[in-house]
Amino acid sequence: MRHQRVMKKFGRSTEHRKMLMRSLVTNLILAESIKTTLPKAKEARKDADKIVTVAKKGDLAARRLAASRLTQPKAVQKLFDKIAPAMKDRKGGYTRIVKLGTRKGDAAEMCILQWVTAGQQAAEKPAAVEEAAKEVK
Repeated sequence: MRHQRVMKKFGRSTEHRKMLMRSLVTNLILAESIKTTLPKAKEARKDADKIVTVAKKGDLAARRLAASRLTQPKAVQKLFDKIAPAMKDRKGGYTRIVKLGTRKGDAAEMCILQWVTAGQQAAEKPAAVEEAAKEVK
C-alpha cells in the first residue's frame, strides 16, 4: 500500500528519477524557465524550493550541499549569486507553474516552470528600455 507516499514514480527507477529531478532543477536555475510536463514540474518545484532555502543561508556548508544536489558548478554559482539574493525576502513559494495546454503527440499536459521573480524582472526591463529611448531622443 502506498499510504502517504507523496512522490510520483514516473515509471522510472529510483536513480533515473533522482537524476531527472536534479537535471530539471539545474536547468531551471541556468535557464530561469523550463517547459516540461505538469507532473514533472510539480515534483521539480519541491526540489527547487528546498535548494533555494538552503542557498539563502549562504555559508560554505550550504554551498557544498547545493553542489551535491546540482549537476553543474555554473548552476551553483548562479544560485548563490543571483537567485538566492533575489529571494531573500520571500518565505517560500519561489517558483510558478504556468499551464500551456496539452502536447500534440500524446496529450500530456504541458507547463512552464519559472522563478517568481522572472515576471518582476521582465516588467522592469521594458521600463528601462523606454527610459533609454527617451534619453536618445
